[in-house]
Amino acid sequence: MLPGFHLTLGFTLFYLGLIVLIPLSAVFWKTTTLSWTDFWHTITQPMALASYRLTFGTSFLAALVNAFFGLIVTWVLVRYDFFGKKIVDALVDLPFALPTAVAGITLASLYGQNGWIGRLLVPFGIHVANSQFGIFIALTFIGLPFIVRTVQPILEDLDPELEEAAASLGANRWQVFWRVILPMLTPALLTGFALAFARALGEYGSVIFIAGNIPMKTQITPVLIMGELDMFDYARATALAVVMLVVSFVLLLVINLLQWWTNRYNTTNLA
Repeated sequence: MLPGFHLTLGFTLFYLGLIVLIPLSAVFWKTTTLSWTDFWHTITQPMALASYRLTFGTSFLAALVNAFFGLIVTWVLVRYDFFGKKIVDALVDLPFALPTAVAGITLASLYGQNGWIGRLLVPFGIHVANSQFGIFIALTFIGLPFIVRTVQPILEDLDPELEEAAASLGANRWQVFWRVILPMLTPALLTGFALAFARALGEYGSVIFIAGNIPMKTQITPVLIMGELDMFDYARATALAVVMLVVSFVLLLVINLLQWWTNRYNTTNLA
């Protein structure tokens, strides 16, 4: 048995303060070395605005695509038995285990002009490496597991009798899916979407090798922050980091609300 509430609560607050709150507070404190004018100029400079548009836009699109295809992957893993199912299920977690730098090098090798896949796309005028499309592929790669692993337990726990009841009332397969299954999966699907979106916002390792880091074109915000750090301009780097931190914090609040909604929705409908 663990010790009492007060001791465990105290340890929890101490650990979170040491590991999370103090480093994050240091980011905000370092930003205060800039005047408000310098801070505003840093976070609204053209390169920063271009990186925001690229980072948020590509992350949102990658999470949206993952929500669609992740649902299909989850459906296949839960509803069908086939040879190699365990291997496919394990491959879903590969982006979790694979170092992001390795993923970036692999994607750059595959989708470069001389890569196995890239050389097939070049004749059609599709250039993946050093393009926004390459960033989209990298962010899609690292975001898929969040959708699958969020939706999978909900789909596994769905009562088959609900589908049988809908079918007995004359509903076809599509009607059962759209009116019975999908509404129950929607809260978990939204949670997975938010997690994939938040993860993509802070991605660095798998993007830098395939993006090319072209200012105003393929430079995402984390890469821009690293560029400021390389020039030892810590104040400007932390100013950009504060913008990403605030957005990430808002996303975490949304994720928590979606998780609460998921639990409440499923408790109400599956009771």
